[in-house]
Amino acid sequence: MIRVVIVDDEALVRSGFTLILNATDDIRVVGTATGVDALEVIKAEKPDVLLLDIRMPQVDGLTLLGVVDTLPDRPAVAMLTTFDADEYVMAALGSGASGFLLKDTEPEQLAQYVRALAAGGVVLSARASRTLLDAHPGLSRTVDAEADRVSTLTDRERQVLALVAHGLSNAEIAGRLYLGSGTVKDHVSAILAKLGVASRVQAALAAQRAGLLDDRAVES
Repeated sequence: MIRVVIVDDEALVRSGFTLILNATDDIRVVGTATGVDALEVIKAEKPDVLLLDIRMPQVDGLTLLGVVDTLPDRPAVAMLTTFDADEYVMAALGSGASGFLLKDTEPEQLAQYVRALAAGGVVLSARASRTLLDAHPGLSRTVDAEADRVSTLTDRERQVLALVAHGLSNAEIAGRLYLGSGTVKDHVSAILAKLGVASRVQAALAAQRAGLLDDRAVES
């Protein structure tokens, strides 16, 4: 059973996400909180996955993310965002978040995202990614350079990168491509080096901005 904690200052978001996720057979929301009491709930429940509002009035998500990152049983974290909070997304990804998704994510996709996070994958909302690019011209200037770096990947590395962006863990990629886990780990390390990024999330974003993935692939 995948244990989830939801932190958001809006009661409607907390209750809606809880209802959606608890309707599945393999996911349970074991706690919800606002930013003020979030850390206490996270420490008590030790979730596998934390869905964290990126922007809250008293204790914001970025501050809380920094504290969560120091916990011995650190959960996988995805930031919850709306279009008006996109300026915080890149900071969150740089601080260890495993991705971000919109608060109006479709119910069936929400469960898929949680499963991907629990398996060690990344989650990227394609719509939020596009808005992030549009809102930050500086990111757009990196597209050509990233496309050049993506083009240096071998066919196998491009396959692995696409599955990373789909949210698959190394073990799941190994099973999909009939490779050893060690081989996949080596491929991922080579991909990060060639793209000049430090994390799977950054690699997936670079692939998306370079046009390697279509919207359906990123959202699936």
